[in-house]
Amino acid sequence: MASTPFEVGQALICDLPFRFDTYSGCSHKCAYCFVTKKNSQKNNLVEAISSAQTLKKLLSGQYSNFNFYKNFTIHWGGLSDPFQPIEKQLRRSYECLKVFADTQHSFVVSTKGKLIAEPEYLELLKQCNCAVQISMLCSEYDRIETGAPTYEERLEMLRKVSPCVKRTLVRLQPYVMNFKRQIIANFPRIKDAGAYGVIVEAIKYFKKRVGTVKVGGDYIYPLDTLRNDIKELKEEAHKVGLKFFVGENRLRTLGDDLCCCGVADLEGFKVNKYNINHLLNRDVCPECDDVLKLQGSGVAVIAYHQEAGLSRKYRGISFREAVDMELKNNHQHFLTVFGKKA
Repeated sequence: MASTPFEVGQALICDLPFRFDTYSGCSHKCAYCFVTKKNSQKNNLVEAISSAQTLKKLLSGQYSNFNFYKNFTIHWGGLSDPFQPIEKQLRRSYECLKVFADTQHSFVVSTKGKLIAEPEYLELLKQCNCAVQISMLCSEYDRIETGAPTYEERLEMLRKVSPCVKRTLVRLQPYVMNFKRQIIANFPRIKDAGAYGVIVEAIKYFKKRVGTVKVGGDYIYPLDTLRNDIKELKEEAHKVGLKFFVGENRLRTLGDDLCCCGVADLEGFKVNKYNINHLLNRDVCPECDDVLKLQGSGVAVIAYHQEAGLSRKYRGISFREAVDMELKNNHQHFLTVFGKKA
């Protein structure tokens, strides 16, 4: 399947499902990478799939399938790092930063690439309405992320970027239980470098490992075992003044907010809380944005199941109706997704 620059495939369960990518493929060579497995990119082929012009068209409403969602905060770097080494030659992300600066459209960008901390990029970031997430767990990961900057280099990136944006967060993804002590030991350093909080999500293994169980096509930590670790991580993060968010669907309620990107309260950011995460985990029904009540906005649900034949079913209804229908028809499935069923 060819890579596309944007999608809303996780809209059923995610507050920031609108994903935008400048590149496909990745040169970080992370041993655990799910994208490499999904796309069979054995040679780590990296190529540009969008440009500043693509982004301008998107934000001006020229892509009809995405008009319902274009005003929401964008998650940039959903499947590929916008600031990996190829950016130095192609500069697609730099040009997109100019568009974001001009339009003031809110975005969250996820990266490990140190180009984002270069002076010319920092100058543009200062002009943007954005939050930056940097993936970094501990120095032990350097040996399984052989194409990426080291942990210490990323800590310095965090220190440089934090004063230039609305918020920085550290992604503890994928969390491996063996490294819990090292990760906790770094919390004071992360806070000192300017991070607002951390986001934790556990690793999903492709093959059976000791202490894991199979759920769907992945091998993951048992829920009770992982819950204990996440509670400890939360306690230690709070001790040093870091906010704590959980990207692990089964334990989302352990976070300081159900929006695991940690930006729901930022002025000028627009997230969608009318999704199954909030419907299952809140006592009060979340509000639904008016645009997601419009006929045809239900198309966002199609990609979640990746099934043929759903297009006609969802194109004629609103996103709100589609979410309600999914929760009713697949209730047990979503109870399992969010850790509410053994």
